[in-house]
Amino acid sequence: MTTTDMPEKQIHQGRNVKRFREMLGIKQDALASELGEDWNQKKISLLEQKETIEPDLLEQVAKVLKVPVEAIKNFDEQSAVSYFNTFNDHSGAGAFFSSTNHNCTFNPIDKWLEVLDENKKLYERLLESEKEKVEILREKK
Repeated sequence: MTTTDMPEKQIHQGRNVKRFREMLGIKQDALASELGEDWNQKKISLLEQKETIEPDLLEQVAKVLKVPVEAIKNFDEQSAVSYFNTFNDHSGAGAFFSSTNHNCTFNPIDKWLEVLDENKKLYERLLESEKEKVEILREKK
């Protein structure tokens, strides 16, 4: 491997935790309650301000958010689309990562948000259907 003259860009892990939390629609209080009794909204706010998060804590947060630790460690806005398209990690971290470049012609985050929106609509239709069933059963009494 060759080295470049460009300085290594520092990833702000706390900001990345905030980005993933917000993309998933999770409030700071909810994340705090999932992390345990010692956590509260203010501690989550402070965590999201930290440039580097301790590895054990980062792993715990990633598990609650259901995202890979590497996603929080490596996510930066300029290369987000590229990162999500390739999940490229040159450290040999395992089968989850690949050096294959898929060159997607769409933004995977947008697609993911569309799927979340579809799921929400399906859930609302299911809920409405269940309400109708309850109403029918009440009328039969």
